[in-house]
Amino acid sequence: MKEFEAKPKKWGNSLGITIPKEIIEKEGIKEGKNVKVFVIVEKKSTLKEMFGSLKGWKKPTQKIMKEIDEGYD
Repeated sequence: MKEFEAKPKKWGNSLGITIPKEIIEKEGIKEGKNVKVFVIVEKKSTLKEMFGSLKGWKKPTQKIMKEIDEGYD
């Protein structure tokens, strides 16, 4: 099993991808032979999706910074 990236291109009413020659040769892929394709679409994540929202955050940043500084006295 080999991994590669491809950008789908319009092919009639569908989208198609091309398989690199090196992979075709290494895997012995022939016309008419079934292959299994796993599709993983890369998403662009936002910070909000990764860390959640900060709803309910009651303390202002300046107060939090002051509390941190007090810990070093």
